[in-house]
This record gives sequence, structure tokens and C-alpha cells, in this order.
Amino acid sequence: MGEPNRNDNAMVHGSEMVDGNGVIHGSEMIHGSEMVDGNGVIHGSEMIHGSEMIHGDEMIHGTEMVEGSEMIHGHDMVQVNDLIHGNEMVPVNDMVNGDEMAHGNELVNAEMTPRTSRRRKKKSLVWEHFTIEPMPGGNSRACCNLCKQTFAYSSGSKIAGTSHLKRHITLGSCPVMKDQDRKLTLPLAGGHVTDNDGEAAVERPTKRRYRYTGYANATFDQERSSSYLAKMIILHDYPLHIVQQSSFTNFIESLQPRFKVVDVETMEGEVYAVFQKAKENLFQAFSTMPGRISLTIGLWTTSQTLGYVSLVGQFIDSDWKVHRRMLNFMMVSSPHSENALSEAISSSLSEWNMKDKLFTITLDNDCSSHDIYSANLRDHLSNKNNLMLKGQLFVVRCYAHILNVVAQDVIASIHGVIYNIRESIKFIKASPSCEEKFAEIALQLEIPSAKTLCLDVTTQWNTTYLMLLAALDYKQAFATLETCDDNYNESPSAEDWKKVEASCNYLKLLYDSAHSVMASANPTANIIFHEAWKIQLELANGTEHESPFFSSIAKDMHERFDKYWKDCSLVLAIAVVMDPRFKMKLVEFSYSKIYGAEAAKYVKVVNDSLHELYKECVAQPFSLTPAYVEANNVAANANVNQGNPPSTSDGLLDFDMYLSEIQSSQPAKCELEQYLEESLTPRIQEFDILNWWKLNTVKFPTLSKMARDILAIPMSMVSSGSSIFSAGTGNHRLDDYRSSLRPETVEALVCAKDWLQYSPPAATEAPGSEMIKAEAL
Repeated sequence: MGEPNRNDNAMVHGSEMVDGNGVIHGSEMIHGSEMVDGNGVIHGSEMIHGSEMIHGDEMIHGTEMVEGSEMIHGHDMVQVNDLIHGNEMVPVNDMVNGDEMAHGNELVNAEMTPRTSRRRKKKSLVWEHFTIEPMPGGNSRACCNLCKQTFAYSSGSKIAGTSHLKRHITLGSCPVMKDQDRKLTLPLAGGHVTDNDGEAAVERPTKRRYRYTGYANATFDQERSSSYLAKMIILHDYPLHIVQQSSFTNFIESLQPRFKVVDVETMEGEVYAVFQKAKENLFQAFSTMPGRISLTIGLWTTSQTLGYVSLVGQFIDSDWKVHRRMLNFMMVSSPHSENALSEAISSSLSEWNMKDKLFTITLDNDCSSHDIYSANLRDHLSNKNNLMLKGQLFVVRCYAHILNVVAQDVIASIHGVIYNIRESIKFIKASPSCEEKFAEIALQLEIPSAKTLCLDVTTQWNTTYLMLLAALDYKQAFATLETCDDNYNESPSAEDWKKVEASCNYLKLLYDSAHSVMASANPTANIIFHEAWKIQLELANGTEHESPFFSSIAKDMHERFDKYWKDCSLVLAIAVVMDPRFKMKLVEFSYSKIYGAEAAKYVKVVNDSLHELYKECVAQPFSLTPAYVEANNVAANANVNQGNPPSTSDGLLDFDMYLSEIQSSQPAKCELEQYLEESLTPRIQEFDILNWWKLNTVKFPTLSKMARDILAIPMSMVSSGSSIFSAGTGNHRLDDYRSSLRPETVEALVCAKDWLQYSPPAATEAPGSEMIKAEAL
């Protein structure tokens, strides 16, 4: 037997023999050009002992090969980085799994030494994510533990391998793992990896693994990244000079060294670019708006002498969905001047090309100046806009504002008592011993209340109400504590507790009403009437209460709320008539409770205004959008079919003529009359008024147009998801940083933040994401 060839690292397994230029496997011998060239030559001091061969730090035992600290079972041969299954042909630096043998720089099929029949345990980490499920006929499939998809694994004695299973996990094909958005590692041959800049990283021994690095392979886009940075600043109210902060720049550099952090002026330009793009999208949405738009006006002050006016538009789209969008955030020299406010509104309408689509405006201002604002705005804007119903519905007052103003009046009337209660709670909460002592007193007095004493937040009246309500249950405990503790002397008197009881009685009306409004899924105008008329009735009755404390508080509250009721009851009533569950019936019922014998007079005002508004809608139709054109065509075809019934062969042609004469002799009823005469829709908790009108648009094409505009009136300035308990209690104020910015930048930041909240989410999948073969780190 000749000397083994030392050309490349040939490995002799078991009973293999090396003779001359050939490697002998069993009874086979490969000669000449069939020499293993690559990693197939026996080096140096290799030794064949029994059925084992030791090669450097490698050991081949039976059909297993140990390289370093890793062991590959079965007859899998690992060569450097890649894994090849079956009978694939690949370059030398690939893995062979199957009956494959290296020939030159390629892999060729060859007969290997027989395997042992002993079943070996599966060591691939892919089986942490898959489970083998037996199938009929002796077959089996691999089932993903996450998404439950199954893949072919074995058919009889033929094994499909695990490459396709690894691809499912590592390439993000598994939808569950893709959603988890995390890196996944699976075993693979070691080597080296490259960093984000393409430079080789330092090699160090580690476990071999797959690594999902799609984002590392994604194409870097400076412009795209700068745009995302601008959006982050907008959405999270970060200052523009964050780009100059060293901690921020260091953080960005650690993520992507190629990203060039721009200066403040450039970032300001990026913010404005985001603003302009979002504004174009909103302008496009307004161009397809089928009805009118209603505005809410908010006043903002700054640390300087300047002020800002915010204009928010609310409308219902062609799919009968309510939308609320910021239109402008404009600087004005004197925001409390009615002329400046009128000019701001006119300028905004011109900018958005909606001068002929303004329906109402809702103001967030103090009651004392409301009349002046209303008169001046109505006179100024009526010359430039076609106001419906001669402007009677034009100016609306914020319902959240009136609730908060009335509640603050009640709290102010007993501010001395509230001070004592706050100090009492502070004393009890000051030490565990005081708290335990108070609890023992409450237990001895057998006070059944389960409420917890807590301090209020002075800017949110609902917390003050809850504090008073809890303290009211423990009034006896406070008095007892004062007699047994010389350090405590803040207990309210009996008269004080009567004032608290009376105040809580009326604050509950406001508290419950506010919660009902906030709980509404659709902030449509019809929901306010239910709350407002009940408060108006309770306060009117409360003025005649036998208790002087109750009657005194009720009179003060009624004086405030009655002003709101007189200003807004008409628009509230018209809005609730558009609710098919109530129509005019609720107006008649509630007015009989409030006005008594004079109810008919006020009901007539609502009915006449309703019909006049309907006539104006018929006389002044808007430009029809595609949705309206389709609806009107359907309605017109339906009317034609009804007026000219198809002839039949049943011999009743004379009868058809008789019906036609009756219909022509009777005056046709308008859509409004038909709607009011129909029976009420059943009141169910899940009722969706907008969906009802959407389904009945064909039946009531003109009336549905009127309902769309009315239901879109913002009766409250508070947006969905915000607290109603602190709204409208004063002017908003810009912080010192925002006040120092240019007005154009302030508007871009405020408006873009609102618009981006409704933008579709950006795609998070990195382009070019793929599984790369990670080498040893």
C-alpha cells in the first residue's frame, strides 16, 4: 500500500484505505483524477486507529466527525460555511449532507460506508421550532410550532432534509415569527461576518448559527431616514435642536454611522416638507368631501404678546365616517379680537377652497364674550359664505366648556369647605399611625362605605367631586378624630357637610353627563340633546328646592346653563330629530317637561326651522360627488319605476290607471315628511346612526345630505380619547420653546402632528431582507 497523498486533507473513515493516488472505500478505489482535491488529503501526523481517525483537533468516530468542540452526527460532512442536502453539487466551501464526496472543487455522489442502524437523536436546532407528525402510509411531515404550517419531511425511508425548514424560520416566511420582529439564530458552520459597512469583523470562536439580518442588508437611504427623523420630532414634540445634542448624535451613529445628522435649520426644512406632503393628502380628501364642514375655534396665548388661533374641521365622508382634522394654526396679533378671528376663519376657508362649504363654528370662549363673538362672526362671514337658516345655527358653544364652567362655579362656592377636607385627608395620609387610627374609628362607627380617601387634582373638577363624595361618607369619622386627636382641627362642621352634600348632588349631574358623552363611539351632534335637556330640567326644578343650600346652588348653576340652553337648544333639537330612534317625539316629550303649557310654542320653532332648513338644502344643492351621483341615479330610477309601473297581462290595466290617478291627485310628500311619519327605529344599545343613514341614503337622498351636515356639527371641542373634565376652562398656552419658533414652523409642527396620526402606517419590512450566512463572531 503506497504512501498517502498529502495534497489536501483526505479523510479515511473506518476501513478506508489510501493507495497511491486513490482513496479506497470498501471495495471501491478512486484513481488519478478522482483524487480528493480541496479538503480531502490526509495531513502530517494523521493516525488511523481501529475505526477512528484523529486529524489535528478533529476526530472521526464511526460515521461521526468532531471538529473543534462541535460534533456532526450521522454521515453528514461539514466543510466550512454552507449546508447542502441531497445530491446537490456545490463548491468546496459547502456542506455535504447525504452520500456526497468531494471531487476536485466539486461535490459528487459516491457510495459511503454503510451506516449503523442505531437511530441517533436529532441535534439540529430547527427541531426547536418544528414537530414531526406521522401521516398515513408511513410518511411524516414537519409542523411549525408557531404558525402550524406543515412541510414534507419523509416518505418511506427517504428523508427530505431540513433546508426548507430552516428557510421557513430564518427568511421570515413564518408569519408568526415575522410579527415578533426579532432575530432568530439556528446552528450553522462558523466563519466570519461583516459589519454594516461591509468590513470584516474580528473572528472569535462561537457556536455556528444562522442570523436574520435583513435590516443590516437593506439599502441605506439618507433622505428616507431624515424624513422619519422629522416625523419622530413632530409626533413626540421633540425640540428641533435635538439633532445638535451629543447624546442623540452618538446614539444615531451607533445605529448607522453613514447617517449624516443635519443641523437645526435643515431639520426645520424636513419638518416643513413632511407638513406640506401631509397637507396635499388632506387637500385631496377634502376635494371628495360630499357635504359641508364645521369648524371649532381654539385660542392660544404665548409667553410673548402674540397669540394663535387653531381651526379644526369636522365632517362626514362619503362612507359616513366622522373625521376631525386640524386645518390651521395661525398667528394673530390679538386673538380675542372678533375681527382678527373672522379674518383667520376666512383665510383658512380660502386656503382650503371651502368658502361655500362652511356650516357651523364651535367656539371655546368665555360666556361673557360669546354674544359679541357670535354677532360679529355671523355678520362678517355671512357676506362671504352662504349660511344656512340665516345663521341661526352658525355659532355653537362647546358643551364640554359649559359643563366645566358650571362645575368650577359650584366648587368655588364651597372652596373653604374643600380646603378643610383637603387638609383633613393630608393629615390622615401623613403617617401610617394616623391612617390606622382613622380606619379603626370608621370601623367602630360601622361606616359601610368602601370608598378610599384621596386628594384631588385641582385642574380636573371630576377628581374634586370624587374626593368630596368619599369624604362625605366619613363625615362622622372626621368629627370623632377631631375629639380624640389634639393635633387635628380641620373637621368640617355640620353646616359645611350640608353644603358638600348639596354640591355633590348637582356635580353628579355634570359628572354623569360628561361620562355619557365620552363613552359615545361616534361623536355626533345628536348625543348632546339627551344630556342637555335633563340637566336643564333638573336645575330648573332645583331652584325651587326646599333646602336653601340646594336651591342656592341650583340657582347659580341654572343661570349659567340656561344661557347655553337658549343659545344652543335649537341646533341640539334639530340634531336629535335626525336620530331615527327619536325624531320629533323626544323634542315634544322633553319640551313638555321643561316648558309645561308653553311647550307647543317651542316645539313649533323646532319644526318650522327643520322644514326651512330642508327647503334650503333642496334649493341649494352642492356639487355632487361620485357617491351622490350614484345614489341620485338609483333614486331617480326607483321613482321612474314607481310612477310608471310595468304593464302586466293580468287584465288589471284599468286598475293601474286608477292607482295612477289617485297618486297624481294626492300631493307628494317631501322626504322630511315621509321620514317624520315613519315609525321610530327600535332603541338598541349597538345602534349606529351613521350606518343607518348610509343604508337609507337612496331612500332619502336630500334629507341624508342634510343629516350629514347636522350630525357632523362638533358640539364639543374635546376630541375623542381626551378628557372632558379639564377642557374649556381657559385659553391654551404655548410653552416658551414653541413661542420662540417662527409661526410657519409652529403651524407645521402642530398640524402635521394631527395629520400624521391618521396616516397609514409605514411599511416596516426592510427592502432586500434576506437570510445571510453568519460566520463565527
